[in-house]
Amino acid sequence: MDMTGKTVVITGASRGIGAEAARVFADAGANVVLLARGTASIEALSAEIGASALAIACDVSDYASVEAALAQAAQQFGSVDVLINNAGVIEPISHLMAADPAEWGQVIDINLKGVFYGMRAAAEHMREKGGSILTISSGAAHGPVEAWSHYCASKAGAAMLTRCLDKEERENGIRAMGLSPGTVATQMQKEIKASGVNPVSKLAWEDHIPADWPARALLWMCSADADAYLGEEISLRDEGIRKRVGLT
Repeated sequence: MDMTGKTVVITGASRGIGAEAARVFADAGANVVLLARGTASIEALSAEIGASALAIACDVSDYASVEAALAQAAQQFGSVDVLINNAGVIEPISHLMAADPAEWGQVIDINLKGVFYGMRAAAEHMREKGGSILTISSGAAHGPVEAWSHYCASKAGAAMLTRCLDKEERENGIRAMGLSPGTVATQMQKEIKASGVNPVSKLAWEDHIPADWPARALLWMCSADADAYLGEEISLRDEGIRKRVGLT
């Protein structure tokens, strides 16, 4: 997949799937714009990648911050061709009746509103030439998980946003899809493990897939081979999908 001349904006790019996606897309020739609240990690990653990378401090729970970051990306590289809505949090893990309302709402602000803000801002740059808006989903979008009411609700909402975006903007050349990677060996899984709540926290580290697998799947999703899945959610638990992506 040749992404030369394309600009890819990645939220939550400081670590995990976001950081691996930056490396994978940069290796494919893309300009990569790295967004995160803190700048130290993304500036280090930008330096690692080189001139084709740009690090921008961005709080996805603030629309003005997202809008400004997308505008800066377009100004720097001339276009916004792909947005990867990757930023997401799961802490604090808590049973619904013990959850702090403000903390619960902050997860919604990041995981759900942040996805909408990214879609809204990126689509403005894509309507003339088209583009892809890819959102990291989860099995939690489709079924309840103990002590994850905030995460399940936000991921379910984000999955519906992908369907809404596809319904409204496909005719304008915007390709909207979700990716459910399964459990991935990232910092989030360490937080889940530490909680000791629900079966996911009991999984062994070797049960999780490496972060470069979803990163490589995201690159494949930018190809015409993935057009059959527009408006849908792709699952890396599907062996057929893994084979099409080239994962083993």
